[in-house]
Amino acid sequence: MRILHVTDSYLPTLGGIELHVRDLAAQQRSGGHHVTVATRTPSPGDEAAEQVRRVRGNQRLWLADDAPDVVHAHVSIVSPFALSAARRAAMEGVPTVITVHSIWTRVGPLPVLVRDVWGLRRWDVTWTAVSERAAQPVRDLLQAPVFVVPNAVDLREWRAPDTVPAASPPHVLSVMRLTSVKRALPLTRILRNAAEAAEFTATVVGDGPERAAMQRYLQRHRLTGRVRLAGVLSRAEIRRLLEQTSVFVAPAHRESFGIAALEARASGVPVVASARSGVATFIEHGREGLLGDSDQEMGDHLVALLARPSLRQQMARHNGLVPPPYGWDQAIERNHEMYRVAAARRVLPLRSRPNGVLVG
Repeated sequence: MRILHVTDSYLPTLGGIELHVRDLAAQQRSGGHHVTVATRTPSPGDEAAEQVRRVRGNQRLWLADDAPDVVHAHVSIVSPFALSAARRAAMEGVPTVITVHSIWTRVGPLPVLVRDVWGLRRWDVTWTAVSERAAQPVRDLLQAPVFVVPNAVDLREWRAPDTVPAASPPHVLSVMRLTSVKRALPLTRILRNAAEAAEFTATVVGDGPERAAMQRYLQRHRLTGRVRLAGVLSRAEIRRLLEQTSVFVAPAHRESFGIAALEARASGVPVVASARSGVATFIEHGREGLLGDSDQEMGDHLVALLARPSLRQQMARHNGLVPPPYGWDQAIERNHEMYRVAAARRVLPLRSRPNGVLVG
């Protein structure tokens, strides 16, 4: 099968969509499919030309040149390149899937504006989202079916060590883009409040516009000796950190899925996260971790796990013994099921329809 993934942003930019599309494409190639990623992100200069198409502003025939069997567009809140490609592919009769990787609520009138200006309700595409938390706002907006197709991790790569980590003091880890959406500054406040009640060290992995403010906050409250901002680390480095991590914290309320938290859970680490986020897809409160509706609750849960080694070890043992059902085997089958759904609803291309009227 010739699969074309389309995304506005791609590597070397680092983020959830970028890494997921990279991994999904790699898994599909390993299954024998011809897979290309199309993006507006400029080339870093060290990739195979046939695997990534860097589309310039004046290139208009690139989609026809690729001749895909299916187009899979990956969108955030606003993704003009991916949406434009999906619309054009659907009008040409190419089976098209659009996956929403963000939560379309509390972002002002933007989703409604995009829906009405672009006419999303009329598109002959198959809509999916990475979690139920992300899917429901799209259903409400479009009044259309939206299938849930979760993200995935390589369960052979992210796995629990043979023994539960016994770091003393306990170690807390968070991996995230340091932005307001990911709630980087609230994370430092959660850690500060927890430091008043429990002994621990912490590492925050990632970079972004909030890093300088986080560093100033940590200095102001004399936490630089306990909380380290590590910057961007490789997957191998994050795996080594997780082997000595006692608790993973994911503070974002608007996290549509939470790949970093899933990697931690697959590595056996108890997770503290927002009950309002997509992390609740794979973290059951009291079993794999603890979920809170507010920063106060998440902070209390963090202190509880730090202060109660038996509870922490109970969750770590469970996470190590019971892998999450979000490996790539399940994810590939679910994605390809959506491609079959899209193929089954394919209609005639626009130029072949009477009077050029778009149907559906």
